[in-house]
Amino acid sequence: MPSPLEISGLRTPEEELRLTRRELIKRIVASGAVASASTFVYGGLAGCGSQRGSPAGGVERLISINVNGQVRRVDVLPNETLAMTLRYKLGLTGTKLGCDRGECGACTVMLDDVTHYSCSVLTHSVRNRKVITVEGVGGPSGELHPVQQAFIDELSPQCGFCTSGQVVSAVALLKRNPKPTREEARMALSGNLCRCGAYHNYLNGVMRAAGQETST
Repeated sequence: MPSPLEISGLRTPEEELRLTRRELIKRIVASGAVASASTFVYGGLAGCGSQRGSPAGGVERLISINVNGQVRRVDVLPNETLAMTLRYKLGLTGTKLGCDRGECGACTVMLDDVTHYSCSVLTHSVRNRKVITVEGVGGPSGELHPVQQAFIDELSPQCGFCTSGQVVSAVALLKRNPKPTREEARMALSGNLCRCGAYHNYLNGVMRAAGQETST
């Protein structure tokens, strides 16, 4: 005989749970199919020869950026940082990833001659700016920048991990202030963390590059 629940048209809690799970699975499968279809339309055949290039509200993936005086074409994700693009897309590994949250300065680069932490800058935001990494501060034939040579002469690096950021910060300082005081140099390099504690040597390097007396 049918149960009172069946007669009334109601379901047991176990049947209700099974139905809910079945509906959930159906909805997941259906939403996945819709997403796949959307990707195909926008990224596949509909994009070929289309004037739109990307869906409304989307971000263009293939962009051009000016790095060390060269325009480079690169495929960039919407949320990709400049540090990731430089290191893993363009092979410019002089830009180091330390903290990856804008605190240590190992990833310092120049954007239009102003220092920035590249781990905190989205690549899509630099398309109309000039990016200079540590690879781009020297001469066209590989000559060392005076800051780089001074750091060597003063034995500034120890482990060397922070050196790229220190170099870029010092070069940016001397671009805007060729004859800084030691305190001005200290302030310019204050955003670069040296875990070896070689700050004195780095400051001596900056002063030597500026043609000023170093401290013993």
